[in-house]
Amino acid sequence: MSNACHAELLRIAVASNFSETMKALKPLFESQSVHKLALSIGSSGKHYAQIVNGAPYDAFFSADQRRIEQIEKAGEGIPGSRFTYATGRLVLWTPQSDLRLENGEVLRSGQFKRLALANPRLAPYGRAAMQVINSFESQWDAAPMLIQGENVAQAFQFVVSGNVELGLVALSQVLNLPESKKGNYWLPDQANYSPIIQQAIKLNAKPATDEFWMFMKSPLAAELINSKGYR
Repeated sequence: MSNACHAELLRIAVASNFSETMKALKPLFESQSVHKLALSIGSSGKHYAQIVNGAPYDAFFSADQRRIEQIEKAGEGIPGSRFTYATGRLVLWTPQSDLRLENGEVLRSGQFKRLALANPRLAPYGRAAMQVINSFESQWDAAPMLIQGENVAQAFQFVVSGNVELGLVALSQVLNLPESKKGNYWLPDQANYSPIIQQAIKLNAKPATDEFWMFMKSPLAAELINSKGYR
């Protein structure tokens, strides 16, 4: 009863690409703790704006390291608490089983109507996607064929909906699909895009937040994160 009286609800801001993985981590943490997690899913840019404007989050899991650096500079995070919780991997994906993606040659030939990606000005997965496209020395005019989402979650939904046949999205998103819906995918060489380093930071020094931090750095959490398509 004493432990139950001290149970807290931790409010965690989570980048959209990591949402399904964090949802899988949530019951693992709660099964070994009196504390519970409330997840707020969205773009890292929006979470950053909310945090610097006083949103009462306990921790922030960003899709990149830039937002975490900005949080530190703004004096909103706990010094020394930031760490890299995952390194994202980009994938070229289509739910259409008859669209061949071997070696990514479709990006050189331009034999498709539209390709979805996250906004490269706002999202690390978008910047990585443009780097991959540019590495192919393609002969097609990219501008009218690229459909940009606010973040990689929206880009993924463009393809899932059937409105776009091809997308450069997060490997974790594809691996979370049922086997029957995974279609075809190809992993670009990671040497062709900047590492997608995803970092987190504590926003307060509560014991409950410290406990969650220890869990997120544990071998159990690392094993699950790796199984979801991250490094």
